[in-house]
Amino acid sequence: MNNILNIIKSKNLTFEQKVISLSKEAENSINVLKISEKTKDYLNRGIICDLFEGNAPFRPRYIVPDYEKFMKEGSIFLGLEPATNIWEATNNLLILYKHVPSITTMPVYLGNIDYLLNPFITDVKEAKLAIKLFLKHIDATITDSFCHANIGPKETEAGKIILEIMKELELPTPNLTIKYNDETSDEFSIKAIETALVTAKPSFANEKMFREDFKGEFGIVSCYNGLKVGGGASTLVRIRFGKLAHEAKNINDFFDRVLPDVTKELLAYIDERSRFLIEESGFYESSFLIHENLIDKNKFTGLAGLVGIAEGVNYLLSLEDKKDKFGHSKVANDLGLKIVSEFHNLINNHISKYVGSFFNGKYLLHAQVGIDTDRNESPGCRIPVGEEPEIFDHIIQSAPFHKYFPSGIGDIFVFDETYKNNPQAILDIIKGGFKDNLRYFSLYSSECDVVRVTGYLVKKSEIVKLEKGEAVLRDTEVLGKGARDNGKALERRLRK
Repeated sequence: MNNILNIIKSKNLTFEQKVISLSKEAENSINVLKISEKTKDYLNRGIICDLFEGNAPFRPRYIVPDYEKFMKEGSIFLGLEPATNIWEATNNLLILYKHVPSITTMPVYLGNIDYLLNPFITDVKEAKLAIKLFLKHIDATITDSFCHANIGPKETEAGKIILEIMKELELPTPNLTIKYNDETSDEFSIKAIETALVTAKPSFANEKMFREDFKGEFGIVSCYNGLKVGGGASTLVRIRFGKLAHEAKNINDFFDRVLPDVTKELLAYIDERSRFLIEESGFYESSFLIHENLIDKNKFTGLAGLVGIAEGVNYLLSLEDKKDKFGHSKVANDLGLKIVSEFHNLINNHISKYVGSFFNGKYLLHAQVGIDTDRNESPGCRIPVGEEPEIFDHIIQSAPFHKYFPSGIGDIFVFDETYKNNPQAILDIIKGGFKDNLRYFSLYSSECDVVRVTGYLVKKSEIVKLEKGEAVLRDTEVLGKGARDNGKALERRLRK
């Protein structure tokens, strides 16, 4: 009851943030999931972490609607006819976004917005105004920068307008990814880099890798999660490998006993969360997104996440009296790859009846970006902040991990202001990385107000307001402050 009263009386939460917080308190007041005592122990000790999804899943964590279908057919439930001009197109999308839930209560995927809007551009000046208002509306009403839009791979007039306006407005929402492949023009790519050096987006996704993994259309959602268009992810539960390593007596014990045991409990927990959502919550029976075939239950999976590979590796090596460090030693990097490979095999050998037929009953791996309360636990498979090697060594070290994570892995690079005079140099780095099977590349400039914390964006100026006790529009500003204070998220090595 004290938590509820504290939320109600809070002077630095907006009304919307209070409503969401109170909803979470209500959900967490009941216990409906069947969880083993061993899983509960792992959860209580923070080794398995469900990212505060709640005790009674009543909506999928991530939903990836087929927006192209919506644009062609409209929606009976929402009373919307297919759009005939740019104003109707942006208006229809904004209406639908209001009805797409997720773990944040807000949509985590907005579609390939350049492709969705480009057919309606007949007058560039009018289109710029419509798209500018569209993006401002999203930032002001979807107050959570886990909201993610895509552009590319082909250059379009809408894509160029979106980049131009995002550079002008410097708004953290929506997050943005450009799907990059051999058809993406250098001109469009450089425009994207110039925008990212001002406003920390877009990131670059290796379109070829994702398309092969998802057998066609995919979306980059939330932080940088790859998922199937028309589907989504029921849940995301992670293992904190920095903590898990302390359960082992030595490296052999880790692989023979510790990793299989915790993975078994993780999978059972993902199964149980998915079971309740699918069999008891009523989501799939009640949602118009299902009835209008904007999402398909057969295209949903669950995500097995991990953080702290670096800290786990370093601890395990210390048990063997080795001083090798993750990111700086072949021994350490190879151990990290072995951990990820073994974890992947354990996940891949599990068949769940709560995973759609598209994924053949299998969950996907996700290199989770961490949360604001994490201490001494690096995101996913990343090298700890402040220990990053030279950028080319960094990419070569990171790339071998990326093949294991169809649902997202990435590194973040902070570039000196001087790169604004030579964006081609960054494009050359990205091209080289993608040739080495790097999956995802994020960048921003040292002078940006909008910065990439992990997989999401915040404004440094808004964090300053938060520190003064003022209310801020986006709840991700609170997460960003925690990630800055606890995880040194804004202290990455500057690339000069």
